[in-house]
Amino acid sequence: MPEEKKELRLLEKLKDEQTASAEKPVSEASGEPGQSAGPEELQEQPVSRAEFDQLKAERDQLLDRLARLQAEFENARKRGERERIADRDYATVNVIEKFLPVMDHFEMALKSTGTAEQLRSGVELIVKQMEDVLRQLQVTAIPALGVEFDPRHHEALGSVERPDLPDQHVAEEIRRGYKLRDRLLRPSLVRVASNPKQKSE
Repeated sequence: MPEEKKELRLLEKLKDEQTASAEKPVSEASGEPGQSAGPEELQEQPVSRAEFDQLKAERDQLLDRLARLQAEFENARKRGERERIADRDYATVNVIEKFLPVMDHFEMALKSTGTAEQLRSGVELIVKQMEDVLRQLQVTAIPALGVEFDPRHHEALGSVERPDLPDQHVAEEIRRGYKLRDRLLRPSLVRVASNPKQKSE
């Protein structure tokens, strides 16, 4: 029994010491070696006026630099947009200039008082002029009549029975298709030949 009382007293003493050390003010605890300063203690440490002014100046410099970078970025974006519009307008003007002579010849043909044959010849010349302009722009017609049907370049509107043509070849071109270099602008509208002799074989 005396030993148990002795242990109980030791435990109470240790508990009192822990409570006392926990209740010590921050200023006292900070003086003890091996203890690190907590957030509350850091907040209580005074900052000199010089340090405050230096931090404030650095902050102002960073904010000013950020504002300048944002302004430069916005200016570069607007400049890029203006350049894209200018390039597009320049390309459009070049194309329009090439088609203006074609328009002039159409107007002359409408004012013409010649015969139907003369009018037809004039329109054929205008079509040739238009084809020349398209060639300058690297726009070419897609071959259709008599070639094998190609779904990548041709759009079938139906089939016609033609024993004189190979099966699945273009028998009739309804509307010409065009491509810009290798890019399809529009497919040719065609009718495809159906050859019953080749099917039976």
